[in-house]
Amino acid sequence: AAEETFSRLFDANVDDTCEAARRALLSQGYVISKAGGGLVQGSKSFQPEGEVHVEIGFHVVCVSDGPKQQVATAYVSAQQDRYALKKSNQAASLGVSALGSISVPLSSSDDSLVKVASETIPAGEFYDRFFTLMQRMQRDNTTSR
Repeated sequence: AAEETFSRLFDANVDDTCEAARRALLSQGYVISKAGGGLVQGSKSFQPEGEVHVEIGFHVVCVSDGPKQQVATAYVSAQQDRYALKKSNQAASLGVSALGSISVPLSSSDDSLVKVASETIPAGEFYDRFFTLMQRMQRDNTTSR
């Protein structure tokens, strides 16, 4: 369906369209890692359960459309990575030959996050909400000038 796409046309130039994307991501708690040159990248981490960690990475590319370059298309995709806590126990023994056959048990445990899933978030409501927020940010930015 037309509304289920990874892109939207905006009535603004490339810079203003990407600025709206940057502001939309910032307003939702994303950390921006790159912004400029028609590209915005950001990520957000959260922990929905005790031993599950989720990170969403957002990628926005703004491309000029139209003869006067006063409209732009924003292409957006988001990737969700899921991590789980992995506990590992390691045991070893130490033999000291000068004292005889003495064994001392040594053990340690390490907890680490292991990526268990990675997927591109499918087109639908998630992106519709983001594009709606981008349009609002674009309007707010235009009226504040």
